[in-house]
This record gives sequence, structure tokens and C-alpha cells, in this order.
Amino acid sequence: MNENNYSEQEDKADFMNVFDSKTHENNTSTKEGSEEKQDYASSNSSGEHDGKYFVVQKGMCQCNQGFKFPKFKVTSHQKHYWNDKEGQADYLAVTEDDLTFDPSAMPFGNCKLKPTSGGYLPCTYAPAGKWTKTYEKVKVMGKSCLTEISELMCTTGGKITILKHGQRNEIGKSNVKNTDPNEQHVYNPIVNFEKFQEDILGTDSYEVI
Repeated sequence: MNENNYSEQEDKADFMNVFDSKTHENNTSTKEGSEEKQDYASSNSSGEHDGKYFVVQKGMCQCNQGFKFPKFKVTSHQKHYWNDKEGQADYLAVTEDDLTFDPSAMPFGNCKLKPTSGGYLPCTYAPAGKWTKTYEKVKVMGKSCLTEISELMCTTGGKITILKHGQRNEIGKSNVKNTDPNEQHVYNPIVNFEKFQEDILGTDSYEVI
């Protein structure tokens, strides 16, 4: 891990849940200063964030007064990623300062708080401050990261929440290794799970499409 990317406080792996590339080589990677970190909040003193996934740029959000579901547009940084070893922009970590959506104009379509005889008027999204319910124990460049329970208020009156975190689901080799083939045969009789284990244990991870 490039120590210059984090302050001394942010670089404490046990407290911040940030993987050190020297001790977790299979879980993190660096690409020209870009870093990948653990993809969900640790159970160690995480409270309401326990087990919740961090949000990435291609995640989607929703407004309780809107009709459309925009993706995020990360503007607070361009170097830290969740669950992606290639450093693809889709997996940029979303932080409390990322208040822009894609599309930027009328991101939630029309607004239920603006009814007219001809229908609802267009969304005029304007954030009322930063995201709340962020995970303060993991920060990117001093900014707390969003999880599935984070919220943002609009000055018009809508509440914006996370619809999809945007990450890929992956099964690590340890999950495959510790799975009972006989039990899996009961649930998936047409799958040769022993053969599956042989194939997967020779790779770093298995991506579920």
C-alpha cells in the first residue's frame, strides 16, 4: 500500500478495515497509485453498517419523491476502488462528498413534490449538505465512505437512499474449499461440485455473474 495515500490515522488496518497489500496479497492490488480495499464493512465495532457493502460509482440510488434511478459520479477522488483489481472507474469508492449523479440534469426524473394539472414538474435536485450515515471508520482522502444504508437529503424535501451498491459478488477460495460437496449436491444435483472445487481452487476468486 502506498503510505502517501493515507494519513497516519487512516492507515491503521485493524481500525480502518483497510487491507495491507503486504499481508493480504490476494485481497488488494495497486495500479499506478490506485488501490482496492475490503468491499464491505467489518463486524468489528461497525454497528448498523455491519455486513453492508460499500458503494461504487456504478451503484444506483433512489429518491422517495422521484421516478428515476441514477448512478453516481465520483468527483472527490480518482484512485481508490472497491472489489476491482483493474482500477476500473465503475468501481471507484463513493464518499460523503460525492453529490453528483449520472445524469446530472434531472437525475430523478420528475418530482412528486411538484404536482401540476399537467403532471409533475422536473426534478431540481439540490443536496442539503453531505451524505449521512456514512462509514466513518474507512475514509478515502479524509472522506467517509458510503454503504448501503447511507442517506442524502434534497433541499426540495426528498430523501435519497442507496438502491444498488454496484459491486460484483465474489466467492473466495476459502468459501469453496470449506463447502460440503454432499450438501451442495442436495441443493444443486446437476452440478458436480467436487469438479467445481478442483477448478476454482486453482484461481484467486470466482465471480458470480
